[in-house]
Amino acid sequence: MSASLLQILPATEEHWAGIWEIFHRVVEAGDTYVYDPDTDEPTARQIWMCSDVKPFVAVGDGQIAGTYILKSNQPGLGAHVANAGFMVHPESRGSGVGLAMGRHALETARLLGYKAMQFNFVVSTNTAAVALWQKLGFNIVGTLPKAFRHARVGFVDAYVMFREL
Repeated sequence: MSASLLQILPATEEHWAGIWEIFHRVVEAGDTYVYDPDTDEPTARQIWMCSDVKPFVAVGDGQIAGTYILKSNQPGLGAHVANAGFMVHPESRGSGVGLAMGRHALETARLLGYKAMQFNFVVSTNTAAVALWQKLGFNIVGTLPKAFRHARVGFVDAYVMFREL
């Protein structure tokens, strides 16, 4: 799939089945997200489709290749900093879907008036994500030693990443 043919759209209930497939496959691997690998569909729907977040899908060739959510990192006096979570369908990895969604999220956050974006928990062994966020101007501003229990390699660091908009 070519990232240039992707459409990134606000997610609707009609997209949920495709989002769930991605969410389930990504989370069950236990290597990039803190969610329990056995997270059930109702819990996943609450996380990804609740009223506190703006969910999006990246659609190409009639299939959902990726999804992301955008929200305020903190309430009140911290609400000017955005936060986002990204998931790419395993079969679409390496095709530019993450880059396209990252650029879209940064522009959307800017248009919504956010002043910066922060990722609170990027797993250090997720080298593709770390490299992508650095390519998009994020810096590692903190390291959380052994904060993530990776399903295959045990305890690994997590990064806090930040960039101004």
